Amino acid sequence: MDFNTLREKYKTFIYKDFEITEDKESINIKYYFEIPDLAKFEPSIQIMKKDIKYKSIDDKYVKNIVFSLGMIEVISYWKCVCAENIVIECGNLNEEQKQWFKKLYYNGTGEFRYINNIHIEQEEFVNFITNENIKSIIPESISEDTLSGYIIPVGGGKDSVVTLERLKEDKENNYCLTVGGKEPVIECCKIAGYEDNQIIEVKRTIDPNLLNLNKEGYLNGHTPFSSILAFLSYLIAYLTNKKYVALSNESSANESNVKGENINHQYSKSLEFEEDFKKYSEKYLKTGVEYFSILREYSELQIAEMFSKYKQYHKVFKSCNVGSKTIPWKWCCNCPKCLFVYIILSPFLTPKELIEIFGENVFEKQELLEIFKGLCGYGEIKPFECVGTFEEVNYAVNKAIEQYGASELPYLLKYYKEKIKK
Repeated sequence: MDFNTLREKYKTFIYKDFEITEDKESINIKYYFEIPDLAKFEPSIQIMKKDIKYKSIDDKYVKNIVFSLGMIEVISYWKCVCAENIVIECGNLNEEQKQWFKKLYYNGTGEFRYINNIHIEQEEFVNFITNENIKSIIPESISEDTLSGYIIPVGGGKDSVVTLERLKEDKENNYCLTVGGKEPVIECCKIAGYEDNQIIEVKRTIDPNLLNLNKEGYLNGHTPFSSILAFLSYLIAYLTNKKYVALSNESSANESNVKGENINHQYSKSLEFEEDFKKYSEKYLKTGVEYFSILREYSELQIAEMFSKYKQYHKVFKSCNVGSKTIPWKWCCNCPKCLFVYIILSPFLTPKELIEIFGENVFEKQELLEIFKGLCGYGEIKPFECVGTFEEVNYAVNKAIEQYGASELPYLLKYYKEKIKK
């Protein structure tokens, strides 16, 4: 099924409602979406309570953030048909807010549009039709005096490990935030010194109706998950009286994946989105929580060098999205992410240390040659993954070659030396 056909057949997507409830174990958020004559969706989010003290959910600030979070959750479901109009029955947005979400929908789905051969201008991509009978929820600013400490989203990779270590001295007043609760992620938090009641676990459930539509050939592809994390972590910071949300996004996240075009797999990790979210939260959420990336000034290379010194995490951390679907989570050693992490750590760890982490020498994998060339900037596109810049990759590859010295080079490094770096 193609974009134009689906868009003509399904002209409207409805954001019908949302609800927030709680029980002894969790705070529960449910959204109600519908594509008329096709499907209804009820995705949900659970914030596990443990022994953590939360504010009341019966609060206009909470409702406002949850409504806004729903605007991002919509993307995962709306994109299967890319309806021209999104009708919002449960809230109202002014024109500036509509334009803010239009920009996020467009730039955040750059990879999705590229993969699905969708050519359309930002202004035409989607329209938001809001319920004019509902007053816009724009609360007054509240006192920031009671806010302190950090929410630290932790994904289990090297970047969030570096953030954990940089904020280690403040850990008594911080919470880690994990989505999905996979064991390596929890273990990284514990190595950093966080107790169970300082690790907030969130469960996000995808409605099976969407998965069925994907199997039937409706449009599918990447969505800006980090923008979901932005609103979600902001919500949890407010509920737990934390002052800061400390992300682990680096300067390398700003580079496009397609040369000559503004298509960035990592758009919602970029500085542009970070600054946009700050402005939006200050004007329309107004809780006093501050959202920023503590690693923004650093490159992937600099972060890899810092991480290389934290040996206690080397057998635990994981970044492979393919391997995350297995139990236990492992490095698949066959994807762009595995190859990139192997490359970026290679200037700072010995070949033996890398093999101990990954289980094999990824530089020997001949089947990864095209991915390797793409990472180095010699392919049609940079792989659609959270990876570093071409400049960083080439620097790291050259340093990896130096690491081997007089020893025979593994396949990918030998290819680079003989065919790329002539």
